[in-house]
Amino acid sequence: MAVVKADGYGHGAETVARAALQGGATSLGVATLQEGLELRRAGLEAPVLLLSNLHEPDDLHTCLHWRLMPTLSSLSDAQLCNALAADSGRRFDVQLKIDTGMARLGCSLSDSHQTAAGLQSLEHLNLVGIYSHLACADEPDDSLTSIQQDRFVSMLSAVPQEGDSITRHLANSAGTLLNRELHHDLVRVGLALYGHAPAAHLSDVIPLQPALAVRARVSLIRAVPAGTGVSYGHRFVTQRPSRLAVVGLGYADGVLRSLSGHIHAINRNRLLPQVGAITMDQLLIDATDAPELKEGDIVTLLGRDGDLELSPQRWSDHCGSIPWEILCGFKRRLPRVEV
Repeated sequence: MAVVKADGYGHGAETVARAALQGGATSLGVATLQEGLELRRAGLEAPVLLLSNLHEPDDLHTCLHWRLMPTLSSLSDAQLCNALAADSGRRFDVQLKIDTGMARLGCSLSDSHQTAAGLQSLEHLNLVGIYSHLACADEPDDSLTSIQQDRFVSMLSAVPQEGDSITRHLANSAGTLLNRELHHDLVRVGLALYGHAPAAHLSDVIPLQPALAVRARVSLIRAVPAGTGVSYGHRFVTQRPSRLAVVGLGYADGVLRSLSGHIHAINRNRLLPQVGAITMDQLLIDATDAPELKEGDIVTLLGRDGDLELSPQRWSDHCGSIPWEILCGFKRRLPRVEV
């Protein structure tokens, strides 16, 4: 399952979904009803699982109409879906989530057998999947992951199943890379799909190639004397006569203001420091040591250029975040260009 929620982790959900299905994925995962509808309206027909809970009858009816699979966490949710399906004269494909240690969505482990049995007894529902989510698979200590695996397997052993009609899945990207025993019938690949390992100790399991680069053009170059305060607050003051390159990219596009003064851009295989406060629509690069840089040139803020590469992990280390947040932060006004 290719997880394409949050606009494909900032990469463009439709683009990623089409590429993933062409590459061998059999289903798609999203977080919200709107994300599922966007895929359907784009003409994508693959099975789509909504990984969040829905409670409103209108939302669930929309799922039924557009053939989107809701996640159920209780028998009452299942009964509502069954009633909606009965009224429409159609069967409703749904998936049941079990909480094996995340303490977030899913029915409790103690209620899981009863909930699954009750759901299977509802004549207008198709229970096509049972799944859970790993809480610490990206941690070096995999003891909780082993506990969750044991709980999940134990729960599944008590669920009657006709042939292979129920798809069982547990592994996120970290679980997929960590241990094949966690794979079951399906793996839900998120961050790794976009070419990034979810943890340093999993980075060498398979060769991952980042799918995205962030590039922008230099819109203006200006020469300033030593002692010039730069951008809001003058938190950076030039120590020498400098060439400053203005780049039309800012925090409204997803380049976090907290990264001010901590990141670089690449041009012609050279790292150029970003200086001053990152503003809503622009940021500044110190191009004093790159006299060949001119207006209209392209600089790379994330991705590879020549022998150099800048990663989301590098950004997240500087601002106390994680690569997931960095990638999901790129706003839609930032154009996506398929290469």
